[in-house]
Amino acid sequence: MAIAPTELAIKTRQSVNWAEAKRQVLASYRAWIRAAPEIQTMYSVNHPISAIRTRIRQEFERNRYVNKLSVVDVLIFRSHSDYQETMNFWRQTTHIMSYFKDENFRGDKRLPTSFMAGFLEGRN
Repeated sequence: MAIAPTELAIKTRQSVNWAEAKRQVLASYRAWIRAAPEIQTMYSVNHPISAIRTRIRQEFERNRYVNKLSVVDVLIFRSHSDYQETMNFWRQTTHIMSYFKDENFRGDKRLPTSFMAGFLEGRN
């Protein structure tokens, strides 16, 4: 399959009101949710599709209470650009796995917090 960089591109625009912004956010959310099975196969993610969809939901919920329309527009733009990068396979598996820090082999606890802690654990 040939990659068409402009196929997933969406023109950036400002939302006129909250109803339009909500429509754009829901469209972006639906696109991400529908793409979860393809993301799993493209990036060889070892998590079930339900876990990927849950993580997508968490990312959208994190910005749920943003109350400035201009900030929402920027978040919509970032969502579209991230979606385009992900679906065009411009990211690497480590970029996708960074969203799963707890289950990731490169989690936050993989390195000691200080030199002395690592020394006492016996790590080099």
